[in-house]
Amino acid sequence: MYSDTISGTNWQRPGLDDALAYMRPDDTLVVTRLDRLGRSLADTVNTIADLAERDINVKVLEPALDTSKPTDKVVINVMASLAEWERDLLVQRTREGVAHARAQGRVAGPKPKLSAEQAQMAKELIDGGKSVSAVARTFNVSRPTIYRALKRIEADA
Repeated sequence: MYSDTISGTNWQRPGLDDALAYMRPDDTLVVTRLDRLGRSLADTVNTIADLAERDINVKVLEPALDTSKPTDKVVINVMASLAEWERDLLVQRTREGVAHARAQGRVAGPKPKLSAEQAQMAKELIDGGKSVSAVARTFNVSRPTIYRALKRIEADA
């Protein structure tokens, strides 16, 4: 038995790759779901076609499908199309959500280590001649944190 425990969107599939290399004519590859076989419609269809050329059947457990049955081949192609469409919708919705959050002024990621007031104080200290290293020590943060804070101030201006 071969298994991949990584994300369905990851193109690296060592378990599937090992299983495909091991398969011989008249073998049957069993996958739990169709989306485990490929990361896109083209990938899934190509994998199934490659296996068919090698006289290897594919059996999908959920829902029960078998490439040795002509009607199941059509269903597999439709399901692969729908799975790719669903992934594309998820990516699109995620991008829209991030854009909406940005438009409302929300930023992804951790909170800045320096508040706006602290960042302004750091800028004033640097403008007054203190080194970035000295200012970083004053606020107990790294130099890159100071540089990011200065960038935020410039972006907000």
